[in-house]
Amino acid sequence: MDHRRSTQDRPWHAQSPDDVLQALDSQREGLSHDETATRLARHGPNQLPVGKARPPLLRFLLQFHSTLIYVLLAAALIAGFLGHALDATVILAVVLVNAVVGFLQEGKAEKALAAIRSLVSPRAHVLRGGQRLSVPVADLVPGDVVLLEAGDRVPADLRLLRARGLLIDEALLTGESMAAQKHDQPVPPEAPLGDRHSMAYSGTLVASGQASGVVVATGSGTELGRIGKLVASVEAETTPLLRQVDRFGRLLALGVLVAGALLFAYAVWLQGWDPVEALLAAVAIAVSVIPEGLPAVITVTLAIGVQRMAGRNAVIRRLPAVETLGATSVICTDKTGTLTRNEMTARRIVGQQRVLLVEGEGYAPHGSLQAQEGDDAGALAEVAGLLRCAVLCNDAQLRLQAGTWSVVGDPMEGALLALGAKAGLDPAHERAQWPRLDEIPFDAAHRFMAALHRGPGGEAMAFVKGAPERLLEMAGGTDPAGRQRWTEAIDAAASQGERLLAFGWKAMPAGTTQLRFEDLVQGVEVLGLVSFMDPPRPEVLRAIAECRDAGIQVKMITGDHAATAAAIARELRLADEPVAITGADLDEVADADLPELVLRTQVFARTSPEHKLRIVRALQQRGQVVAMTGDGVNDAPSLKQADVGVAMGIKGTEAAKEAAEMVLLDDNFASIVHAVNEGRTVFDNVRKVFAWTLPTNGGEVLGVVICVLFGLTLPMTAAQILWVNLATSATLGLALAFEPPEPGVMDRPPRDVGAPLVSGFMLWRIVLVSVLFAAATLGLLQVELQRGESVDAARTLVVNALIAMEIGYLFNVRYLGMRSFTWRGALGTPAVLLAIGALVLAQAAFTYLPAMNRWFATVPLSLAELAMAMGAGVALMLLLEAEKWLTRRRGADSPGAGPAPLDRFDTASGRP
Repeated sequence: MDHRRSTQDRPWHAQSPDDVLQALDSQREGLSHDETATRLARHGPNQLPVGKARPPLLRFLLQFHSTLIYVLLAAALIAGFLGHALDATVILAVVLVNAVVGFLQEGKAEKALAAIRSLVSPRAHVLRGGQRLSVPVADLVPGDVVLLEAGDRVPADLRLLRARGLLIDEALLTGESMAAQKHDQPVPPEAPLGDRHSMAYSGTLVASGQASGVVVATGSGTELGRIGKLVASVEAETTPLLRQVDRFGRLLALGVLVAGALLFAYAVWLQGWDPVEALLAAVAIAVSVIPEGLPAVITVTLAIGVQRMAGRNAVIRRLPAVETLGATSVICTDKTGTLTRNEMTARRIVGQQRVLLVEGEGYAPHGSLQAQEGDDAGALAEVAGLLRCAVLCNDAQLRLQAGTWSVVGDPMEGALLALGAKAGLDPAHERAQWPRLDEIPFDAAHRFMAALHRGPGGEAMAFVKGAPERLLEMAGGTDPAGRQRWTEAIDAAASQGERLLAFGWKAMPAGTTQLRFEDLVQGVEVLGLVSFMDPPRPEVLRAIAECRDAGIQVKMITGDHAATAAAIARELRLADEPVAITGADLDEVADADLPELVLRTQVFARTSPEHKLRIVRALQQRGQVVAMTGDGVNDAPSLKQADVGVAMGIKGTEAAKEAAEMVLLDDNFASIVHAVNEGRTVFDNVRKVFAWTLPTNGGEVLGVVICVLFGLTLPMTAAQILWVNLATSATLGLALAFEPPEPGVMDRPPRDVGAPLVSGFMLWRIVLVSVLFAAATLGLLQVELQRGESVDAARTLVVNALIAMEIGYLFNVRYLGMRSFTWRGALGTPAVLLAIGALVLAQAAFTYLPAMNRWFATVPLSLAELAMAMGAGVALMLLLEAEKWLTRRRGADSPGAGPAPLDRFDTASGRP
C-alpha cells in the first residue's frame, strides 16, 4: 500500500481514527521495528528534498548576461583600444560591482527551501511495539504513532488519535494568530486547512495540551513539503525597470552598430576619408552614445532608496525591488498583525438586559465601560457576575514590560483580564478571595472551560465560559424569550465578524471539591456574552486612504473567517462596499475567469497557499504589479511569485523572509505605503537620470555625425568624450539620485509598466537638447578655429562648454514641470552643490594640469574662453526655461497632479 499520499489527496481529517489506522495498516500501540524499517526503505526519510543549486561560478558568470552589460564591455574594449586604460578600468569596475551585487542576491529560492527544512524538529517521541521511544524525525514513516506535548514541534502530518486540551499554533500555515483548538473527532471532507481540528501538521508548534496521532504523510507529502514544491515551482521575474533598461540596451546596441557602420561606409566611400580616421570617428560615435555611468547611477539611486526605506522600518533584500515598489498597483496583505494590532480586545458586553461598550485597545487595563442605554452604574452591577467569571475562569496573566502590556497565555483570556481591570477588578485579589478548587480544562470536543471556586462565605461556585451555543445547551431551562435574545446577540456579533464567548455559573452543594462533566449538563445560568475583535491599527486607516488616492488597490488575503475579515475591511474602508469570497469559492472558478473576479474582490478568506498563488498570478495576468505580504511558510510561494514580496520582521518565519524582497521591521501596513512612496521617488529620479543623460549624449553624437557628413573637424576625440561622460555621470548624474520627492508623488496613479522608458516628452527633450548641444559645440569649435586657435585649444573649449551646459541642464531637468528659477532650484540640494564643486575641480585639472593636457590633448584656456564656456551653459538654461514656460502656457498639468512629470505629455505624438 502506498501511504505517501498527502492530506490533500486523501481526506484523513474526515475519517475516524480507527478507519485511518486500518487504512495505514497500523494500530494505537504503533508499528513494529521491522515494519518501520520496511516502510522507511520504501518511502524514504521524512525530510524535504534538497534542490540542486547552480554552481557559484555559473551564477557569477550569468550576472554578465545582459545587453547593457555587453554594451558596457564593448565600451571598455573601445577605451582600451584607444589606449586609455584608466577609462577602461573604470567601466570594467562598474560592470564588476554590478555582477558582485547580483551574485550576492542570488539563491533566494534555495534559501527559502532551506528555511522551510529548518522548521522540522530533529527528534520525535513515538510508540513502537507499545514502547515509548525517541527517534530521529527523518526515521518517521506513515503509520507511526507520535506523542505530542506542549512545546513540541509537530514532526509530520498527523491524524490525531487522542487529544486533551490541545492547542496548536498553525500561524505558519494559516496565518492565524490564535492557536487552533484540536480534537480527535472527524470534520467534514471539504473543511479548509484551518478548520481541520482533527489534524496536526508538520512544522506547527504545540502551544498546550497533550495528544497522540498517527503519521499520514512524511517529507514532501506533508503540507509543508507541498508548500516547498510550490516555492520551487515559482520562477523569479525581473523587475519592470530592469526589463525596460534591458529593452533599451538592446535597442541602443543595435542603433550603435547600425549608425557606426553607415557612417564608416559614408566617410570612406563618399567622403574619401582614410579608413583608420573613419573608424576612429565611428568609435567616437559609439562612445558618445553609450551611457557608461548609467548602470552605476541607477544602482546608487536604488541604494539611496534602500537607505531611506530602512529609516522607515522597511528593509530591502534585493536592490531592484526598490523601483518595483514605485510601480505597485495592488497590495495583497494579510490581516492579523499587519492591518490589525494582533491583540484581542473585548468590544461589547451583552448582559441579560443591557449592553455595555468597552473602550481601550490591546491588553492595557485602561479604559472604561459605558452603558449603551441607561446609567453606567446599573449596567455594571448587572454584569458584575459575568466580570468575576471572566477573571476567575481564566489561566492567563498580564505582564507590563518596557511600557507595553502583553499576555502570558491565551490571547482571549488576556483580553478578559484587561476587561475586568477596566471594570475595577484586581485579578490577584479576586483569585485570593475565590480560590480555585478544581477545573475542567477547555477542550474543543466539549467547547467550554469550567472552574470550581470557594467563595468568601464558604460557598462553592462553578464558573463556566465557552461557545455561546454550548452554554445555552447547558442552561437547559432558559425561557424562550431569553434564548431568542441571546440568539439575536450571537447573530449580530457574527455579522460584525466578532468572536464571542458566553459566561455562566452554577451554585454547587456546600463542601464540593471536585467538578465533573455531569455536574454541568443542566442548570448553568447564562450571565451574558462578550464579543472580541482584533482591532485595526490606527495608522492603517490613513495608509489605506493614501493608497486609494494613489490608485493602488488593497486586497486582504487571510486564513480567518469571511465575516471577520469583511468586518475589518469595512472598518478600514478597503472599498466603498468590500466584496468577500472564500477559498472554497475560488476553487469553483476557472483560471480563465479568475482575473476578472480577483480584480473586483477585496477580501479573500480561508485561503490556502495555492489560493494565494492563484490570486497573485491572476492579478499579474491583468498587468498588475503586485506587492504581497506574508509571515508564514504558507506565504512563501506567493511572496516569491509577487513582484514585491513583503515579509513580516517580527512574527515572520525565516522561510517567508528568504522568499521576500522586503522585510518590515514593525510588521505594519503603513510602512509598505511609505516604501511605495519612496519607490515612486526612486523611479522619478531614475527617469531624471535618463532625461539628463540621453540628451547630453545625443548632443555629442549629433555633433560628431554632422562633422562626418560635412567633412568637418571632429569637436572632440573619443577619449575626451569618455572623459565628459564618466566625469559628469560620477558627479551630476549621482546628484540626481539624492533628489527629494516631487510634490504630490502619491496623488497620481501607478505608472504603466508597459510604457516605454523613453516617453514622448523625453524623446522631444532628447531632440531639442541634442540640437542645442550640437549647435553650441560646433559653433564654438568654428569660432575658435576661425580665430586661428589650434584644434586642441578649440576642442578644450568645446569640452568645457559641454560641461557648463550639462550643469545648466541639470538645474533645468530637476524640475521639468515647474520653473527652476526659485531659491530651491537655484541652490539645489547639498548633493547637487557638492557634485558641481567636484566636477569644477575635475574640469580645472583636465584643462590646466600638464599631465591631463598630455593624456587628453588639451591646452589651458584664457579667462575669456572660460567665460564663453560658462555663457553657453547659462544660455542653454535660459532657452530651456523659456521652452518650459511656453509648455505651461499651452496648458500642461502642474507637477503635483496627474501622471509623473516625465510622462505628462502625449507619447504617441512625441511632442509636449
